[in-house]
Amino acid sequence: MGVSDVGIILAYSAGIMLIFMVSWIFVKPLKFLGRLVLNSILGALFLVIFNYFGQYTGVHIGVNEITALLLGTLGVPGFVAILAAKLLI
Repeated sequence: MGVSDVGIILAYSAGIMLIFMVSWIFVKPLKFLGRLVLNSILGALFLVIFNYFGQYTGVHIGVNEITALLLGTLGVPGFVAILAAKLLI
């Protein structure tokens, strides 16, 4: 194995590491965004189910982008905050 072979191996290794680093930089935010969208959809679904059963108690929370995003981001504490705001206002 000559000196040029070691240089080629180092160049390939550096290229592979560069590909992994660049893909990690772009994939990490997409995973966060995907999780946020999925949680928002689940939050909106939970609000629809809550509103279906809430018609018997008279409590209704509107399903829109803001409430679904808040519920998807914060989860159960977000739901409690929305419900408390609805009952206090």
